[in-house]
Amino acid sequence: MGKWYRPYLGSFNIELNHVQEHVFEKIQSNLQTFSDPQPLLSIVVIACNGDRNLVGCLWSLSEQRCSFPMEIIVVNNHSTDRTEEILKRVGVTYYNELNQGPGFARQCGLDRANGQYVLCVDGDTLYPPYYAQTHLKALFMTGVSATFSLWSFLPKPGQSSLSLYGYEALRDLYLNLQNMKRPELCVRGMVFSFRTELGRQVGFRTDIKRGEDGSMALGLKKFGKIVFIRSHKARAITGQNTLRADGSLMKSFFIRLRKAFSSVTGLFSKKDQYKDEDSNLIDPKNK
Repeated sequence: MGKWYRPYLGSFNIELNHVQEHVFEKIQSNLQTFSDPQPLLSIVVIACNGDRNLVGCLWSLSEQRCSFPMEIIVVNNHSTDRTEEILKRVGVTYYNELNQGPGFARQCGLDRANGQYVLCVDGDTLYPPYYAQTHLKALFMTGVSATFSLWSFLPKPGQSSLSLYGYEALRDLYLNLQNMKRPELCVRGMVFSFRTELGRQVGFRTDIKRGEDGSMALGLKKFGKIVFIRSHKARAITGQNTLRADGSLMKSFFIRLRKAFSSVTGLFSKKDQYKDEDSNLIDPKNK
């Protein structure tokens, strides 16, 4: 993958005070091209306490090369850091969602989207210049209700690029197998798009802690095909928070390998309903 993301690293995963002023000015200037009153595409960013990464994310989005009118909407999901300060500083359209959780945040953005299509984005991720255009082209195809693409992890200092590449290659292979019958399980909210009208019919679930993206994809599947975009033009890059939760890259690999083997028989059959785990349900009292 080309190093398109290098310019954004000076404002990604660093303290806000260390971001140079010209970066904010550039983003603010770029965002003026996203002011069409009738956008075809709504890029909906969700952000929760991610002020170390949000500037880089918005910078990458503001430099999207797309021949269709777009808007960028940010949903500040009850952040307690300097997220809202960033949003005000760059002048992007944003909304505050006080109910904590990605389901609430994504639904808030969907409710306010003006475009015919919605492109879901996470505020801790960087996006290549033709990301939006590539998703749109797939959405334009007859019989398509949604799309999703791949993502890579930003290498850590001293980390073997070969080991990270190997990890991603095996993961991508598994996703390709899973996509044949159960594409909804491949969908991640940071690389997901769909037709707005259909999305509003399905809605994002707000009663679960995670999985609102796959649940939406499952609901959209009855309206049309979910397209797997493999092009590097739509391959986002993000930090290693999910890997870090497992302790190490190697440990994460084996955890996912065990899960893959335990569910391999289900790869070759369709499924229209999934049972929620109790641990993933949000207690109504905590909403």
